[in-house]
Amino acid sequence: MRMDYTKMTDYELVLACLEGEKNSFEEIVARYKNLIYSVVLRMVSDKEEANDLAQEVFIKIYRNLEKYSDEFKFSTWTIRSATNHVIDWRRKKKAETVNIDDVSANLVASGGASPEDEYIAQEQSRLLRDLVADLPDIYRVPIVLYHEQGLSYQEIADITGEPLSKVKNRIFRGRKMLKESLLDMRRGDCYEFQS
Repeated sequence: MRMDYTKMTDYELVLACLEGEKNSFEEIVARYKNLIYSVVLRMVSDKEEANDLAQEVFIKIYRNLEKYSDEFKFSTWTIRSATNHVIDWRRKKKAETVNIDDVSANLVASGGASPEDEYIAQEQSRLLRDLVADLPDIYRVPIVLYHEQGLSYQEIADITGEPLSKVKNRIFRGRKMLKESLLDMRRGDCYEFQS
């Protein structure tokens, strides 16, 4: 008799997999492949690289299922695995690239923007992505998880293993660093126009 894995909870799937029901892991992958890929893509910005890394994340998750505790949401645990894997990969590769969409892109898409407005929004989005990519990992990761993935402070604390106060502080400091970088760039633009 074939089990219907689609009706099982995440924890039941984990237990089934640990008991030798390897097909239960296929359901875990089906449930979380889009989430994991999305998190990874936001951190590396290259679709092929993100796809490879997401597959590596699932291998890592499979190998570490016995470490999962049902006191945490499984999605939180998988995002933490993905985030840590990408950070480790980036450290090895020493590349700093992250994609983040600017809020202005949403404003453009929401109605009737002129081509000039669209161009400005795209440039602002590109600039913001570049600035976020320049942030140290300790600020970039929580900012991406909060603003891009829509996770709460508590979920980010669970994923990163950091205290809630530290997560809030890092998001605050990361935003402040982004704001200061933008102000510095604007000041630089003003001087260019005045000369």
